[in-house]
Amino acid sequence: MTAELLREHGRTYAQEAGITLRDKPSPLYQLLVLTVLCSTRIKADIATDAARELFRARLRTPRTVAATDWQTIVDALGRAHYVRYDESTATALLKGAELLLDRWRGDLRRMRDEADGEPQRLRELLQEVPRIGPVGADIFCREVQGIWPELRPFFDERARATAASLGLPATSKGLAGLVPAGDLPRLAAALVRSGLEH
Repeated sequence: MTAELLREHGRTYAQEAGITLRDKPSPLYQLLVLTVLCSTRIKADIATDAARELFRARLRTPRTVAATDWQTIVDALGRAHYVRYDESTATALLKGAELLLDRWRGDLRRMRDEADGEPQRLRELLQEVPRIGPVGADIFCREVQGIWPELRPFFDERARATAASLGLPATSKGLAGLVPAGDLPRLAAALVRSGLEH
């Protein structure tokens, strides 16, 4: 069951957006941008397309986003058909970049350090970023657990509910026993995608 789930749905949202996730400022920021984009009522494939479009426009760091004019961001989002939320999201991305630069000097690893290894505290800090709420914080944590081991295992309520409906363990610890640690983000994404599909 787990192998089939990973085969059919085991691509992370970061992978889909073209992010090679590493414990470095730029890829972590790109994941944060993706999280902001996924934090509206919009399809995940449109959000990942929008992320790719922003990255093609070289908007990959908080410094470059903060130095970019609002209309450039709106235009990039529009090219990816990220409509209805394009203007408010451009504003959120600009404000989020400024917050990240001012508070954590542009490095999400500093946010992680401030959370002191506590997943709940990290979720709270993430929610200080404009547009990110509890669901967005969960998205970020599900994806980043592959490189931030102190978050492992991270399976949010949505992933655990899908696991239970499939007859898999319904706890994070139980799910973690099904795959190697490096596959935890893939399993979490597969459970979420499977749940959304059904």
